[in-house]
Amino acid sequence: MLEARKTILCIEDDRETAALIAEELVEQGFAVDVAHNGQEGLAAILRQPPDIVLCDISLPFMSGFDVLERLTEIAPGFGYMPFVFLTALTDRENELKGRQLGADDFVRKPVDFDVLVAIVNMRLARALRNDSWPNLVDLSEREVETLTWAARGKTSAEIARILDLTKRTVDFHIDNARLKLGVATRIQAAIKATSCRLIEP
Repeated sequence: MLEARKTILCIEDDRETAALIAEELVEQGFAVDVAHNGQEGLAAILRQPPDIVLCDISLPFMSGFDVLERLTEIAPGFGYMPFVFLTALTDRENELKGRQLGADDFVRKPVDFDVLVAIVNMRLARALRNDSWPNLVDLSEREVETLTWAARGKTSAEIARILDLTKRTVDFHIDNARLKLGVATRIQAAIKATSCRLIEP
């Protein structure tokens, strides 16, 4: 049985640029959909989630920043989907804003197609690892419970009252979860467990 082709959504208002990107990626074996403004792109993601999004920043109706921010607000479950900005805006402020919103990468315009394909392949491979990695982490029921409440911003004392445990027991379970997840703090543990869908805050 043939493996399904990975799907890419390219949100780009310059039709010539969009056509060139789509043509190159189709030649590389991907299935490519194109949207020409931010609203159209967001609707396309919600209608049929792609494996990866390539999105221009300067778009009509909604900027690329707006698309990513809106997507995160209304559908946090899409956090696993790689989101790469295409941009001619090379200043540090824009890159910083994109990173803070959760962008995975940036591709500069004019697009170097070798770089674009390398980034797409790398991001898809990383998403695949993140998808299979949770299966290797065996959190106990108590670890899931305590970490879920920690992700909701509760202190150990508050979690102890909610679950009718001692604070020491709560700390024990959270520390165990943190070690299994390979991170240094409970906040990192909560973020990692949430992003990998091991818990649902």
